Amino acid sequence: MEIGILGLKQSGKSTIFEIMTGVRSREMYGEPCVRGVASVPDERFDTLVQIFSPAKVSPASVPFIDVNAGGESAWEAIRQNLSSADGFVHIVDAFTAEEPSEVVTRYRKLADELIFSDLVVVENRLARLEKIPKAALKPDEARHAVILPKAKELLEAGTPLRELVLTAEERHALRGFAFWTMRPELVVVNVRDDNRSFAEEFARQIGEKSPVIGINCMLESEIAQLDPSDRDEFLKSMDIDEPAFELIIRTAFSLLGRICYFTVGEDEVKAWVIPENSTAPRAAAAIHKDFERGFIKAEVASYDDFIKCGATLGAAKSSGKLRLEGKEYIVQDGDIISFRFNV
Repeated sequence: MEIGILGLKQSGKSTIFEIMTGVRSREMYGEPCVRGVASVPDERFDTLVQIFSPAKVSPASVPFIDVNAGGESAWEAIRQNLSSADGFVHIVDAFTAEEPSEVVTRYRKLADELIFSDLVVVENRLARLEKIPKAALKPDEARHAVILPKAKELLEAGTPLRELVLTAEERHALRGFAFWTMRPELVVVNVRDDNRSFAEEFARQIGEKSPVIGINCMLESEIAQLDPSDRDEFLKSMDIDEPAFELIIRTAFSLLGRICYFTVGEDEVKAWVIPENSTAPRAAAAIHKDFERGFIKAEVASYDDFIKCGATLGAAKSSGKLRLEGKEYIVQDGDIISFRFNV
């Protein structure tokens, strides 16, 4: 799981990458691709750490990739280094813009490159399919012959493939293409203090379904450098509920269809990242493959039930809120789990 950071030069993308991960990519001269990891802000995790006072804490995290690209080879550098990314955070400069329409133009410049790249792939594939007799088409090829004309029409209209309505079977048939615009995208608009409404107006004008978040990079950089003890007071004085960079991290995490469950104790409190709709054995595999292979039962309490029961597992058990679940159980975000297994 990795999220690529996209943005034109001077958009603020490397600044946002540094704020989220603490990695100063702009100082890594000669490095075309820089990776960093951001911890996912989660009040539930923080509360569990306070309750158990563990020797070790391991929050959920999101890996980000920043590409230092410029000049005529910029697009090629992006293609080479972000081709395997599972989703994107697209940074758009509104800091130097006078009108929201300027921000839309800047967004479209890179977005259209991604659309054009996907369109080339679709057209090449359709050209090859036309040379194959219909009776000789393999199952996936037959699906491609039906789906790709719809994809072509959408791309020619300047619309990303993530807005293409597909069944699970159709989406699976297209997995090998790794289309740029089929992957989820979070748009982050870098605004000035006096044009915070630009993000909302931008979202209205582009009319796409991707989430949009406004951020003032200069302010957020200051917030990120504050000691935790000073941060809350500063945010309160600025009438800010939470730093925008924390919202970006959390939104990017959920955008990829990930949730987390917790294991707790005095030795460690840890958030385990798994795909949504994971069964209990599959969730156990996040800890170790042996847990999945020898799965017997999962002892589960939801976070909310745990807190309502006085924040003790014993009280949750006595009140019937700590329950045993089998192989078919679908793990829910925020579950507190202990696995029983035998290998």
